[in-house]
Amino acid sequence: MPTDRRTLLACSGAFLAGLAGCAGTDDPNATDDPNSNGETPSPFDGEAPDFPTLEFVTDPDLEAALLADQLRGNVAFSLELLAELRADEPDENLFFSPYSVSVALAMTYAGARGETAAEMADALRYVLEGEDLHAAFGALETEFEQRNEDGATVEQPAWAVDESDGDDEDALGFELSSANAVWTDEGLPLEAGFREVLEAYYGAGERLVDFTGSPEQARQEINAWVESQTNDRIEELLPEGSIDASTRLVLTNAVYFLAAWEHDFDPAETEPGTFTSLDGSETEVNLMHQTAELQYAEVDGHQLVELPYANGDTSMIVILPAEGEFETFEEAFTVDRLATMLEETSQPQVDLTLPTFGIESKFSLVDVMQELGMERAFGAGADFSGMVEDDVGLFVDDIVHQSFVSVDEEGTEAAAATAVEMVESAPSERVEMIVDRRFMFYIRDRPTETPLFWGRVVDGATLQND
Repeated sequence: MPTDRRTLLACSGAFLAGLAGCAGTDDPNATDDPNSNGETPSPFDGEAPDFPTLEFVTDPDLEAALLADQLRGNVAFSLELLAELRADEPDENLFFSPYSVSVALAMTYAGARGETAAEMADALRYVLEGEDLHAAFGALETEFEQRNEDGATVEQPAWAVDESDGDDEDALGFELSSANAVWTDEGLPLEAGFREVLEAYYGAGERLVDFTGSPEQARQEINAWVESQTNDRIEELLPEGSIDASTRLVLTNAVYFLAAWEHDFDPAETEPGTFTSLDGSETEVNLMHQTAELQYAEVDGHQLVELPYANGDTSMIVILPAEGEFETFEEAFTVDRLATMLEETSQPQVDLTLPTFGIESKFSLVDVMQELGMERAFGAGADFSGMVEDDVGLFVDDIVHQSFVSVDEEGTEAAAATAVEMVESAPSERVEMIVDRRFMFYIRDRPTETPLFWGRVVDGATLQND
């Protein structure tokens, strides 16, 4: 029996939790909660959502298993991207948004054809094809917009309340936004189908700029848009000289995230401590502390804890490999291993120690995506004939990604942007987790299991916020 879009996304988000019952809604044993360990039920449960601006998003023939496979592919791509990025700078802290990269390249993929499209689909771990793929991304974009609207009404934690104004309900406790745009050179007509896909599924209206005559002005306009969409956290995404008269089209995605912890850390309990870096050196950092009932697992000495945010639908997963095993664990880390750890979670009282930290990263993804198998897109033989009315031989010149994260006692702020440049239950135990050495983390949207951001912390000397 066909499944509605709301059920599809709720079920597809369950794969990492190891749940069954997502083939449809007729199973009397099917659960409405894709997170069996006391997490917040998916907001997709219930009647199907309205998609007033996405008229052809809802596809009753799109199987839940296929959508689940696509979301699993998204997680796999994020881990493969992490592996490629850390290979370049293995001793450095790293932070990026696989979601931002995926969306920017999904928009690019909409105009790819032939072997170029096939390579991109394989490198990006696409399972769905054609309109179904863009429908899936469009549904995620719409859902995150709803998540943002719902999160704005979250009750503020004590640290965020300004008692001087006498109102403790107006302050924003959560924000998650994703914005897209396609910047086109004046006189370059987009294919009608390409334009419709970007507008319908990604909300990316066409913005005309004069790349040919005023490339620097166009660059500044794109950067200003990115900066405004990321609350001024991502500045100068496109560096000086990156846009010139040969640029014809730029596709951009910007993601911004701001959330208070559900269980905030008491700043009075933050104290100096020692963090051991990957090279064995020790650095004094600020270590936060809290004791709370949290989703926690320990598998073969490797620890995992989930820190929920106050909106209830997003969380940070912190993974602490066993002492002396960070490198071997990280190299062997897969979707299946993550699933195994998440399946083992229970909800004890966790004595958690975690450093405050801030990371900024910026890099080109050309070499990375080539290593993952996306090669034709970058050369003169690329086929992006689905983008413009007249095939002018477009190819990808660069993929620029920049990201920022700050984690402290109050919560988390994160932002990222990507530009694709185209040219011609009840506790029964108490455990302790002290994150004072190398660790990995990611921020996820729980109902859909979408990894919004990924990071690794291996260098204590550059760890702390200024």
